[in-house]
Amino acid sequence: MTPPNDVVRAVEAVLFAAADPMTIDSIRAYVGGGDVRAAVEQLARDYAGRGINLVQRGDAWHFQTAADMAHVLRRDREEVRRLSRAGIETLAIIAYHEPVTRAEIEAIRGVQISKGTLDVLMEAGWVRPAGRREVPGRPLTFVTT
Repeated sequence: MTPPNDVVRAVEAVLFAAADPMTIDSIRAYVGGGDVRAAVEQLARDYAGRGINLVQRGDAWHFQTAADMAHVLRRDREEVRRLSRAGIETLAIIAYHEPVTRAEIEAIRGVQISKGTLDVLMEAGWVRPAGRREVPGRPLTFVTT
C-alpha cells in the first residue's frame, strides 16, 4: 500500500461522509483538482479484502460492508413491548372466557376495543382466531395460544 497523497485522502473523506453513492464528477466537485479517478481506483485496491470495501454501482462509488462480514452485523434481539391497559384487559377476558367474540369482549369491558388491540395480541402470538360462531353475522371468535 502506497502512502496516501492529499487527493486520495480527500476522496476517501468525501466518500466516507457521503450519504449516497457518488460519481467521479460529484467527488471532483468537492475535491477540486487532481486525478480523482486514479485516487478512487487506488482506494478500491487499498480497501479490497478489508471489513469495508469501496465498490462501484453503475457509475457511482460508495463504501459498503464486506459481504463476508454480514453475519457479524446481524443481531437477533428481542424487542420488549409493553401491553396497554386495554391489551391486558382484553387478553385476560379472552383467557377466561375463550372462545370469545369481539362483541362479548366489549360487553364485558364496557367499552369498545380498537382493532389495533387485537392485532397487537395476535402479532405477539398470544391470541389467535378460532373460527366463527354459528349465529347471525357469524362473528369471529378468539382464543389464547
